[in-house]
Amino acid sequence: MRSTTQRAGSGRHRKIATAQTAKGRIALFTVAAGAVSSAGVGGATAAQLQSGSETQDVKLAATTNPLGDAQEQLQQSADGAMTAITTAPQVLNLAEVKPVPNLDEQLNTAIQASEARQAADEAARAPSVARPAEGAFTSPFSPRWGSFHYGIDIANSPGTPILAVMDGTVIDSGPASGYGQWIRIKHEDGSVSVYGHMQTLDVAVGEHVTAGQKIAGMGSLGFSTGSHLHFEIHPDGTTPVDPAAWLAERGINV
Repeated sequence: MRSTTQRAGSGRHRKIATAQTAKGRIALFTVAAGAVSSAGVGGATAAQLQSGSETQDVKLAATTNPLGDAQEQLQQSADGAMTAITTAPQVLNLAEVKPVPNLDEQLNTAIQASEARQAADEAARAPSVARPAEGAFTSPFSPRWGSFHYGIDIANSPGTPILAVMDGTVIDSGPASGYGQWIRIKHEDGSVSVYGHMQTLDVAVGEHVTAGQKIAGMGSLGFSTGSHLHFEIHPDGTTPVDPAAWLAERGINV
């Protein structure tokens, strides 16, 4: 028979307080949660760093242009070369300037030669024979009023230009009996042309004239019935011939 008497405290169970048990469980949960949280934070941090690195790589890859970089380098090289060229001193070989002897004389000679060529050109293009005046043919080379009319008449208004028929030298210019005023020109071939009844005279004795040059203005002075030119031609210098035929032989019709 077992004794009901036991040693005090020898078989007594230890009483566990509820508060201590709860505290232990909370501590264990906290440690576990902390471990999980630490693992989560570490993984998230690693994922974020990895993601950021990939994003940065993508951005760098997107913004990097190898062709553009090469072009920029070439441009920089070209700019550098151009800068070197423009900033480098350049030596120019200039010929020694020497004064030209007799420069004024040479210029004058050149000007005179140019003027001579121009005059020769104008002379070559000028007519060798010109019609003495424009107007109506009113009287031929023929007998008239009991005498002989040794010229032809060309009528027009007062002041109509009278022209030299050929180049020559003026041997008379002024008043003349029957002609009122006249002009006589001796030409290079020895012939003499005569112009009468002029209202005005534009040339003087001794003056050289050219074919087609204005020498007077038409009028009606002397033995005249109206404003006209009386024109004569003396091929040998003294004997008159029909001026109309003489002009026609030279391609001029009156």
